[in-house]
Amino acid sequence: MNDLSPRARIEQYYATVPLLFADAEAFGPLRLFVRNRPGTPYYGGPSHAQPTAEGSAAVTSADISRVRARQRELGVPEAFEWLAEAAPTLRARIEAAGLPVQERPLMALAPDRALPPPPLPDGVTIRALTADDPALPAALALPRLAFADAGTAVGVAGRAELSAVAGELAANGTVATTRPAIRAGHKTLMAALAPDGTPFAAGHYHPANGATEIGGVGTLPTARRQGLAAAVTAALATHARDHGVHTVFLAYAEDVIARIYARLGFRPADVTLLIANQPARS
Repeated sequence: MNDLSPRARIEQYYATVPLLFADAEAFGPLRLFVRNRPGTPYYGGPSHAQPTAEGSAAVTSADISRVRARQRELGVPEAFEWLAEAAPTLRARIEAAGLPVQERPLMALAPDRALPPPPLPDGVTIRALTADDPALPAALALPRLAFADAGTAVGVAGRAELSAVAGELAANGTVATTRPAIRAGHKTLMAALAPDGTPFAAGHYHPANGATEIGGVGTLPTARRQGLAAAVTAALATHARDHGVHTVFLAYAEDVIARIYARLGFRPADVTLLIANQPARS
C-alpha cells in the first residue's frame, strides 16, 4: 500500500470500497456496481459505473450505451465515476453520449500531518455513533438540511426541521439499513452533539484497504460559523488513522469549503473526481 502513489491509492479505493455493498457487473472495459443489499450505505449508491484500470482507454460509445441500459433496467441513475488522470479520454466519450459531467477536486491529508482537535463551543462534544445511538436518526438526517442550504452562512433550518427529517428516515427504513454497516465497521459516523444530544454537525467515512474518503460533512444551518464542520472532519481523520487507515482524502464542491479543509492540512491531490448525472458527493 505504501509503495503506491497517492493517485493510485485513491483509484484503488474507488475500485474496492463499493464491493463492500455491491457486486460488479462487467461491460467490456466498464464495470457497474450493483447494490446487493437494501439501503444506501455508500453515499448515493453504489449504482455507478467506472472503467477498469486496464481498459480505460478502450471504452466505446457502445459500452456506455450498454451500461446505461442496465442502469435503466435497475432503476438507478445513469452514473459514471472515475478519476480524470486515470482515464483522460473518457470525459469526451461520456459527454458525447449526452451525459453532463461535474468535477469534484480532491484533497488528501499528508500521512505525517498532526491533527490537534479544533476548539468546540461550550457543552458540545464529538463522538463516533454506534448503530443503536439515539442520535443516529438525526445525524443521518443532518446532511439533507445542510446541503439543501449550501455554503457556510447561518441558515434557518434548525432543530424542528432536523427532527422532522429524522422521523422520515426512521419511517422509510434508512436508519435500519444503515445500522448493519456501522456494526460491521464499514461505516463510521461521527457527530458534534449539543448537551441535549442534538447533532449540530456530522460526517462519515468508509474504510477499505487502508484508505478512506471522508464525506457527508455538514452543519445544521442554524449552528454554522462555530467551527463544527472542521472539528468533525478532524475527528473523522483522527479516528480513521487510529483504526489503520493511511490515506485520508475528501472531495469538495466550493472553494470556501476547500479553505476549511486546507486549514486542517488537506492539500490538492492532483486528481479530480468526475461525476455524471449523479447526486453530488459532499
